[in-house]
Amino acid sequence: MTQTQTQAMPATDIRSCDLTELTALVQALGEKTFRAKQICQWLHEKHISDFDQMTNISPALRKRLAQCCNLTVLRPVDIQVSALDETRKYLFALPDGNVIESVRMKYKHGSSVCISSQAGCRMGCRFCASAIGGLVRNLSPAEMLEQVYRIQEDTGERVSHVVVMGTGEPLDNYENLIKFIRILTDEHGLHISQRNITISSCGIVSGIYRLAQEGLAVTLALSLHAVSQEKRLELMPVAADFPLKEVLKACEYYFEKTGRRVTYEYSLIGGVNDSPADARRLGSLPGIRNGHVNLIPVNPVRERSYVQSDAQAVIAFKNMLEKNRINVTIRRELGRDINGACGQLRKSYQDRKNRAWGKAGG
Repeated sequence: MTQTQTQAMPATDIRSCDLTELTALVQALGEKTFRAKQICQWLHEKHISDFDQMTNISPALRKRLAQCCNLTVLRPVDIQVSALDETRKYLFALPDGNVIESVRMKYKHGSSVCISSQAGCRMGCRFCASAIGGLVRNLSPAEMLEQVYRIQEDTGERVSHVVVMGTGEPLDNYENLIKFIRILTDEHGLHISQRNITISSCGIVSGIYRLAQEGLAVTLALSLHAVSQEKRLELMPVAADFPLKEVLKACEYYFEKTGRRVTYEYSLIGGVNDSPADARRLGSLPGIRNGHVNLIPVNPVRERSYVQSDAQAVIAFKNMLEKNRINVTIRRELGRDINGACGQLRKSYQDRKNRAWGKAGG
């Protein structure tokens, strides 16, 4: 392929390419196929931020790659470190100027990273800061991978677990999500075990069925948060399109198809969904006994009126579930001193930016 032809090609998002696509790319450039594995290693094992860092690739090929490809690299705008538990919260700038947030949490089992799948979110959950402002756009596989890569580079610690539970609804960005998972878990990348990947969804029924048929061993976490369709609709507008009965049926299918136990995320909101009656009904929902309930004392969000359940109510709720032989844990609260809730750091950054624009314009 000539230089003119290379320049005429539409730019390839090279970090979003798997090995098969990289092989096709190098062949199109007239190179031997073994170059694809070398490039893959630089992208997904060594996490380069510039083509010139590919030291075993000829300068001529590096130049041609720079001409026909975009290399996605996220830039940290803000990094906050918890004085309580070493949780690190990142605000990353995307190449187009949008910002997203990610979190690194330290556990005894290793380093876990929670990443965003979209810039903004259109699900509209009433208790979540991520939904304020709506959806801007989907993230590419490269932009999802880069959150993991930049955090690993910053901490110097290998990431062992990844949770797609930050800003956005993963199943609303389905194709890019699946490609992200396959590259992240591939032997030519970080090779993180699929069993150490968790996908959190508000309950996009069609997406759950599709995910069950992908042949992956990832964990599905359902954002449940209510035990009736009426209350769920009050908290989560997405319930209008995906009724609770259908969501639970899809989760049962996921368990039957994959053998992977579903995690049911339940944010406890004071006076809203934390009563003994709620606990009893939660314990009787279809599929719950084959899953695991994760109780989450809700993080207060300034723009919302919801408050966290008191400690006594949380313990009572857990005890009632355990009496009904439900697998249940209370999520350890991390990063409460650094805007720990999803979307809070991004929202505060956008507010500061808007105020600065207002002063400049005024």
